[in-house]
Parts: sequence; structure tokens; C-alpha cells
Amino acid sequence: MRENNKDKGVRKMQLFNELTDYAAYLNKYPIHKLLGVDLSKYGDLNSKVVHDRYLSVDPNNQIPFPAELDDLVRLHSLVISRKVTTIMEFGVGKSTIIFDDALRENEKDFGSFVKENLRRSNPFELHSVENNLHWIEVVKKEFPKLSKNSFIHHCPCDVSTFNGRICTFFDNIPNVCPDLIYLDGPDQFSPTGDVRGVNTNHPDRLPMAADILSIEHFLLPGTLLVVDGRTANARFLKCNLQRDWEYDYVEEYDQHFFEMQEPPLGVYNKQQIEFCLGSEWLKKVL
Repeated sequence: MRENNKDKGVRKMQLFNELTDYAAYLNKYPIHKLLGVDLSKYGDLNSKVVHDRYLSVDPNNQIPFPAELDDLVRLHSLVISRKVTTIMEFGVGKSTIIFDDALRENEKDFGSFVKENLRRSNPFELHSVENNLHWIEVVKKEFPKLSKNSFIHHCPCDVSTFNGRICTFFDNIPNVCPDLIYLDGPDQFSPTGDVRGVNTNHPDRLPMAADILSIEHFLLPGTLLVVDGRTANARFLKCNLQRDWEYDYVEEYDQHFFEMQEPPLGVYNKQQIEFCLGSEWLKKVL
């Protein structure tokens, strides 16, 4: 695990080097219209929305958070700039709609090339994992026009352990190989069970998903993991991931980024890296 502490700006430029003007990006990719957001009433696109301190730990909350366009623009731009082909998302919501749209753009631009040249068995598919049926129904009701390549999986979530450390796991996650993983679920109140009386169902507890640890050795070099907030969970992953990841936390975004920077596993992985991330990225790991 390598941590970029020297110059946060370098890391951000590597990930978001084409994202300098959020308004211009929305003019090109008007994702706000998919979410029903009126830009004239939204306010500053660059401002981070600060919620009530108990909103995210209210087990009775049934109202979706309002759209945070700065976060959503960045997610959309990551999928576009990295030519992402397959996404696994933990936790459904507005990000589901954004990922669906970005993958449609990539399929439109690169579908033929990927089909003819890369070994990607789930091209331009979004697989969203959610244990809460209420939030699944909310997304399906508010956004009924998800593409045929987007799949929402209802997966129960249980309290368990990873190497003796208490955490949570989803059951029956989709058997795909994503090149982008987005971690924003589960919430801390819905996982069932406990370990020696300990679970996450308490306002002062923290979400602690470990699914990525269990599939780490199936992931391909070049895979990007984005953790939205959930700092304790991100630190848990950082302490337990075993392969060669570069990690950075960008405080102004409140997002954690893990990128697997290893030499390609073979010719097919190398072809994917060259196409999606470029030859300069490849030189860093060879």
C-alpha cells in the first residue's frame, strides 16, 4: 500500500485532469437533468453540502439525500476519463443514475472497440448491490429508465468477521470483475446479527464493509476503488488490503481513492490498461 502524502494536487490531477470547470462539464453531460435539478436554484457547484450531524445516522430516515452535484460530476467524469467498462456499486442512489449514464456514453464511444479487442465479459454493465428494499424501490420509482445493462441486486447483509475483526458482508454479490468499485453502502443500521454482542446498529458505531477484501485477489491491476466518506471503513480497508494499491484521501471531497498499481496479469489485462488508462500509466508499473 502506497500513500501519496507529498502533493495532494498531483494525485487529484491524475484522476481529474480533465475536470476543471463543473459548469462546463454539465453543459457537455447534463446529468443534472436526469436528477431533476434546476441549476439556477442549486447554488455553488463547487460547494460541499454539509448535513445535520445526525442525518446520516438516523435509522428512521426514509428520505433520500439531495443531489450533491460536485460528487456526482466527479463520479461521472471518472467513468468517462478512465473509459470504465464495468462498475460494481455498493449502495444504490443518485450515483446509480450517474453511473448508468456514463456507461451509456462509453458504450456509444467505445462499444465496438471493446467488443472486438478486449476480454470484458460484462461490458458497460453496472451492478448495484443493496440490502435495503426501500431504497431499491425508491431508485426504481424515481428513475425507471435505467438501461438494460444496469442491474440492481438485492443482497442481504450480515455482521461477520474478517481475520477476527468485526465487519459486514453482503450475501450473493454479483460475480463480475469491475474496473471501478464505488463503496457507499450498506448503512450501519440494516446489517443483521452480531459478533459477541457487537454490531453496527448504534448511532456511534460506524459502517465497516469488508466485501472488497474478500474479492481483492480477483481484481485486475488498474482497478479503482472510490469510498464516499466512510473514513473508518476506508482506514479498515487500507489496513487490510494486501496488494499494491496507491491510496489517497482528498479532504475537500471527503472521498478516498484506492488504485491498484501492479504490472498487468497478462496480455489481455495489458490491452485493457493501455486502452483505458494509457501507455504512461502502464510505464509506472513496469
